[in-house]
Amino acid sequence: MRLLLACLALLLPALAAAATPRAPNIILILADDQGYPDLGIIGSKPILTPHLDRLAREGVRGTSFYVTWPACTPSRASLLTGRYPQRHGLYDMVRNDLVNYGHRFTPEEYAVSPEMTLGLDPRELTLGNLLQGAGYKTAVFGKWDMGQARRYLPLQRGFDEFYGHGNNGIDYYTHERYGIHSMFRGNQRTKEDVGQYATDLFRREAVRFIRAHRDRPFFVYLPFNAPHSASSLDKPGVQAPAEFIRRYPALDPKARLTAYYAAVTSMDDAIGEVLRTLGEIGQDRNTLVLFASDNGGSGNGGNAPLRGQKSTMWEGGLRVPFVAWWPGRLPAGVVTDEFLTTLELFPTLAAAAGARLPAGVELDGFDLLPVLRGERKSPRTEMFWERRSDRAARVGQWKWVSTPKGGGLFDLSRDLGEKEDVSAKHPEVAQRLAAAFAAWKARMDAAEPRGPFRDY
Repeated sequence: MRLLLACLALLLPALAAAATPRAPNIILILADDQGYPDLGIIGSKPILTPHLDRLAREGVRGTSFYVTWPACTPSRASLLTGRYPQRHGLYDMVRNDLVNYGHRFTPEEYAVSPEMTLGLDPRELTLGNLLQGAGYKTAVFGKWDMGQARRYLPLQRGFDEFYGHGNNGIDYYTHERYGIHSMFRGNQRTKEDVGQYATDLFRREAVRFIRAHRDRPFFVYLPFNAPHSASSLDKPGVQAPAEFIRRYPALDPKARLTAYYAAVTSMDDAIGEVLRTLGEIGQDRNTLVLFASDNGGSGNGGNAPLRGQKSTMWEGGLRVPFVAWWPGRLPAGVVTDEFLTTLELFPTLAAAAGARLPAGVELDGFDLLPVLRGERKSPRTEMFWERRSDRAARVGQWKWVSTPKGGGLFDLSRDLGEKEDVSAKHPEVAQRLAAAFAAWKARMDAAEPRGPFRDY
């Protein structure tokens, strides 16, 4: 009897653990400058994205999904923190402007440049902090863009592993940015993979990490640098392997647009291997996969039916592709036009993981899973953007734009392409949106200040 009781005492904890559902794995995939229409399933371009199309067919695709800034750095920081750029403090690019003139940096110059000395305020909490604290193994493979000084790098921001580049862009093969080698493993620069295509390396690392941590919940942040132009003096423009260029036999193999399409298809192929790996380890039905782009498309043949592109306040700079896939937990084949943004991702992943939201941190989004499941309408009714002297607001169906190069009031329910300025017809609406922007700006100015740009 004593032996039986002893055996039961050993067995019961194991049985209890087996009865407790494992927390879901999370994979957050981010493309770089992939435009709103640039998915094969949309059908407006001859772009090949079979694996992203599969995610859309088996999951939920959003058609009114926005980023918080029309270019890389602030947008990515909002994704990681769940906060407007004006709250987290990284509300402009961390970028050396000499690269505009083809300047090749020396290591000594680069060490004191903005790309090495600026980054996301260390007081900000990231998705890595959130999920690591909930028992997840966490990793970043790809473009970090939140600062390269050690205090800013992923291992100090809640991630167990990092392989990628810390700055805004690199050559896909040499891994240099205007003379400086920029690939990191952990906290150290590494030249171990020079000559290999960056997308393939990020694929390799993600698959390895997933296999290594199949027995516990994992969070993989997979921010590709594709299809961003290469930061290269020798081979500027989008770079893509020849095998993917050949998948577009009807297009000029030397054209920039062909390289753009091929870079997207190469990234899609990497996503496909990640999905196959989930199936092989039996975790495909226990993994939430999210896909978006960090801003609107640039050099992609246009973002029609949207106006504008990356770096603008038009829809083409701010509205991006979005797909959510979670077999058995999210419906399949749904297309939703609910008003959603990247600000929703932090509270959404907290809810999915059963993690506690950080105390004392003001977040700007909400859990979007009930919206994706069709259980409720999106509670988001407004969104605001500011990039130096460029400003915009969306409130309900209305979009207000104010920039030195033009603006106006647009009814997105009737004019998605922002072709007709109706401010003269609806002056009271234009005034209301301008006032809403001013009120939002006052709230942002009153927030606890964060660096690196804010004067405090």
